[in-house]
Amino acid sequence: MTPTPLQELLARFERERLDADQQYNDALTALDAALQRMPELPQPAPAYDRAWLVDLSTTWDTGAAEPPVDRSLKGRLRGLVWNIVGPPLQKQRHFNAALVEHLTRNAATHEAGRAVADATIAGLREHIAGLLRFQSHLIAFLQKVTLYVDTKDRGVDAPIQVLSAGLGAIADDWMKRWESLAAREARLLDAVRSLDHLRATGSSGGNAFADVQATAQLAQQTALTVKRELERLIAPATAPSGATPASAAVVSAADLNAFKYLGFEDAFRGSREVISERLRAYVARFAGLSDVLDIGCGRGEFLDLLRDAGIGARGLDLNHEMVETARARGLDVVESDALSYLRALPAGSLGGLFAAQVVEHLAPDYLLALLDAAADKIRPGGLLVLETINPACWLAFFESYIRDITHVRPLHPETLQFLARASGFHDVNIEFLAPVAETDRLRSVAPASGADSPAAADLRDAFNDNVAKLNARMFTYMDYAIIARR
Repeated sequence: MTPTPLQELLARFERERLDADQQYNDALTALDAALQRMPELPQPAPAYDRAWLVDLSTTWDTGAAEPPVDRSLKGRLRGLVWNIVGPPLQKQRHFNAALVEHLTRNAATHEAGRAVADATIAGLREHIAGLLRFQSHLIAFLQKVTLYVDTKDRGVDAPIQVLSAGLGAIADDWMKRWESLAAREARLLDAVRSLDHLRATGSSGGNAFADVQATAQLAQQTALTVKRELERLIAPATAPSGATPASAAVVSAADLNAFKYLGFEDAFRGSREVISERLRAYVARFAGLSDVLDIGCGRGEFLDLLRDAGIGARGLDLNHEMVETARARGLDVVESDALSYLRALPAGSLGGLFAAQVVEHLAPDYLLALLDAAADKIRPGGLLVLETINPACWLAFFESYIRDITHVRPLHPETLQFLARASGFHDVNIEFLAPVAETDRLRSVAPASGADSPAAADLRDAFNDNVAKLNARMFTYMDYAIIARR
């Protein structure tokens, strides 16, 4: 049995959860292994020994003073002896005095240094003990976080189980209805064939039309019933704290309505093949670049083209259905708001930015902020390409712009050019695209085969001049692109 996209999504969530649990446990184990222990700090130095300072301070003087010398025999003898022993004794006396003074002065310095060392060791011991206590509390906290998250998971699991059961019941009912619709489709095909036969033979086809109408009404009613049931089941599970079920239903309804805009793209903008062919001309402009971001990538047509050209790129879109459609083809697409995503990127991390049919969906303040963010994130020499509807062409405005209810504001080509320059881009050029077919333009009047009267010729020339002016206003180019460098 081939897994459904929902089963694949749930399996991916489970794999990501198990991987996150393993990473968390590995990080916690590494943190526990890296816990510090109290190091062996040195013991305080012994106190300074002052025991001999008192004795030294009283006994340093040898008393070697010069004796009295006179002309007597004893006096001359004392002088002779002093001349021999006096200088060494005086030198010893000066040495003793200097030594005692040095020891006395350094005693106070040594004791002050010992006090600082003792205080430093005590402070280090207290600081390290505080760090060890913090590490112990941190490990205990991280271990309790897992228990807290487990209780939260169990609290969320109950409504998920209810939602899963409800979705399962709806899926079973939908499959039964799908089988019924398949049978009705077969009958519809038979009815269409019968209708073609009735038309060919001229017979009445009222019964066949009634069957077609009933089948279409049943399919529409079934789809709306499934949508309402999904909204009813999703609302309690997705409601934020303090939100009412009604507000949650509005949020979930926006996601459930995403398929409508995907259908709108398919119906009015064109198939993937058509859009790919339109965007192919831009690929060569991004040659040699990397890290290209496609904002509003939709179904991923331009990302396909870049991938085929070997250009590294990723996409961004708000529409969930379009994101899933692109991811199913292996494209790197993120479901996110463009401005928030850009602001979270490092400066200069993009080689180029592409946005086709996006800027007309943005409010003015948002567009200005987006251009500023793009200028910051695109590397010097990088490329900016913004394609949008040309409102200066009346046909484009009335046939394309106002058709889409999500459009916010039309942008004149020169306006968008100025905004790009004001945000820091240079070499900002306007390139007009998708010229209106000649068959859709107003036709001028050709000269008559015979000679015209002057009045008729003047009337024809005035008419043709007005046609040319109207064509220049109303039927020029459906789109344009701003091409700029950072």
